[in-house]
Amino acid sequence: MPDSLRDEITRMQSRESPYEKMLRNCLRGELRVVNTGLPQDQKQLSNLLEEKYPHVICNDGSTHFFKKNELEYLASLIDTDEQKALLLPMLIEIVSNQAEPAIICEGQIEEKVIAKALGMPVTCKDRRIKIYKPQLALLRRKLKTTTVYIFSPKIVA
Repeated sequence: MPDSLRDEITRMQSRESPYEKMLRNCLRGELRVVNTGLPQDQKQLSNLLEEKYPHVICNDGSTHFFKKNELEYLASLIDTDEQKALLLPMLIEIVSNQAEPAIICEGQIEEKVIAKALGMPVTCKDRRIKIYKPQLALLRRKLKTTTVYIFSPKIVA
């Protein structure tokens, strides 16, 4: 789990009611099972382009492979320095109580890539790029192996 997400969860937990804490604890185990296929680490796009079989290892020990054509598509959207900074797979956060998914955005490169892939401007706010379900479908069609879902237990009163 990225440090930024862990920090946000810690801040959220400090403001929770007893009911919210109980709910979160009940969901934690279930979400851990759902998120077992998440990668242990992300890799730079530039490094993945050099690998014969581009991949990352997941928390459950499985291997997540990237399609070369997706990596090359991403590389075509950004310059060489940005390829060194773009970490893959990009994380798409699904929050139980929110209609819109969000791409976790650590910098301007993710914002640039998502905007070009969707063919429309997007804005990173609070380290998230919120998109609607039709945009998510389009993004996943183009970037199926270079994006992964992360399920979050946010509970908003």
